[in-house]
Amino acid sequence: MWWAFALPLLAVFIWSMNIAVTRYVADYISPVSISFYRWLIAFIVLTPFMAIKVWQQRQLIKAHLHQFAVLSAFGMALYQGLAYSASHHTSATNMGIINAFIPVFTLFVSFVILKEVPNRFAVMGSLLSFTGLLYVMGQGSFISLLQLGQHWGDIMMIFAVFFYAFYGVFLKKWQLKVPLLISLYVQIGFTLIYHLPFVLWNGLDSLNAENAASVFYAGIFPSLMAPLLWMMAVQYIGPNRTSIFMNLMPVFTAIIAYFWLKEAWTVYHSIGGVIIVLGIILAQKKRKVTV
Repeated sequence: MWWAFALPLLAVFIWSMNIAVTRYVADYISPVSISFYRWLIAFIVLTPFMAIKVWQQRQLIKAHLHQFAVLSAFGMALYQGLAYSASHHTSATNMGIINAFIPVFTLFVSFVILKEVPNRFAVMGSLLSFTGLLYVMGQGSFISLLQLGQHWGDIMMIFAVFFYAFYGVFLKKWQLKVPLLISLYVQIGFTLIYHLPFVLWNGLDSLNAENAASVFYAGIFPSLMAPLLWMMAVQYIGPNRTSIFMNLMPVFTAIIAYFWLKEAWTVYHSIGGVIIVLGIILAQKKRKVTV
């Protein structure tokens, strides 16, 4: 079904748009506030549809409660919270490029947790991609990387993507036999709980004309619609072909940032981006099995 390929394409576009939205709204609302509001909106929208189902499946949820807590911490609280913080110190273009590192980091987290030994292509591809990332962070000069204060946003985004790799590996390790929407709803609930200490300490910025639209976009489109589109794509065209579309995120983000945020796409973005993509492709190459 050729139309099914539009599903992951639209999902990746929504997530790319969210990176640009995150950078745009950084001047109008604190990271804690937008992160808390985002998941609160998603939780409120889902509640009428999920509350009864969660009650009916309470014993199943209770059996996996600690796993939901871990997934929520890595996939939502740490990943998105650090991304919102990073947006104050780096560009949306760089955030999109770094986000493409999820498959590479996943290889090495899988090695630690699942004991899946990466082949030589994975190691070489990861090193090549990391070289490209350092080239982008240094704006074409590796020497400038010694001035770490200028790259704090990129470093935070690298940690965010690294934590998200843990999220993917834990999903694979546990393979929870729980309906996906129930899993999403419970994880969002844990995320709101994780935010409470930061909300009590820092307070919440009020919603206004400058930040409300961005907050509601984050709460509905990347939090609810994009995951649903992605899950549908996995069902229709399979996980492997679906995952390939994630490599379009840096491209979509750069285009959106160029036209909306007026961020320049430079030569070092092009060179570093090509190196990163080549490294990702090499890292996903399978070693031939000889009989």
